[in-house]
Amino acid sequence: MTASISFYNNWAEAENDVALRAATIKATLHASGYTFSAAHSVYADLTNELSTAVGYTNGGQALSGIVWDQTSGTVKLDASNVVWTATGGSIVARRAVLRAIGTFNGQVDPLICSILMDTAPADITCTDSNDLSLIWDAAGIYSGNFT
Repeated sequence: MTASISFYNNWAEAENDVALRAATIKATLHASGYTFSAAHSVYADLTNELSTAVGYTNGGQALSGIVWDQTSGTVKLDASNVVWTATGGSIVARRAVLRAIGTFNGQVDPLICSILMDTAPADITCTDSNDLSLIWDAAGIYSGNFT
């Protein structure tokens, strides 16, 4: 299973926002009915988020251990892995989406990136009592500069 990450267009404007670096970042899970569009910019643009059930809470999970770094024009974002434990059924999702919580550059809860968890593409099914994990690359979630 190979995953891919795609960034939303508005991220280029937001990535250098100093206030953003103090924001809570949440990860949400979405069913196959959500189609990524780089033009989506805020949480309200998203569709097909999973409902609160079987170990997932609608609205997403806050990332912990967030680290921002900017050196010589390169921005890096990293955090601890995100884990949902399926309880009482299976968690079935195709995408995860990261967003900042708050208003930045006039956008409420701006989107950062969408992660297609299996590029086949196929749904990921996490059965009862097992973990669905977003495991970030050793280099971080993001390292680069869009501007």
